[in-house]
Amino acid sequence: MWCSSKSSKRADPLLSLKKVVGDGPVYLSLDVDGLDPIFTPGTGTPEIGGLTTRETLALLRGLDGLNWISGDVVEVSPPYDPSGNTALVAATLMYEILCLFAKRFAR
Repeated sequence: MWCSSKSSKRADPLLSLKKVVGDGPVYLSLDVDGLDPIFTPGTGTPEIGGLTTRETLALLRGLDGLNWISGDVVEVSPPYDPSGNTALVAATLMYEILCLFAKRFAR
């Protein structure tokens, strides 16, 4: 069976978000449940079909220029992930959030 899907021309969600937020303060709470469990198995409620790490990093990097006040990465549960991969992903994501803060204060 062959299936095709039409590409939809939707507005860039990051651009829409930036318009809504404007210069207002931004607090980001990034829940690792939203990532696919192949990347973050150590979480209480894994979400099949979730974001990849590449998509999540691109999303974070696209939030540059906002008025950051704080951020965190939540729902990491090491007992569910003996490999430690979830902790590594969470640390990498938190590093990216901290980089956004650093850029803001360097301006």
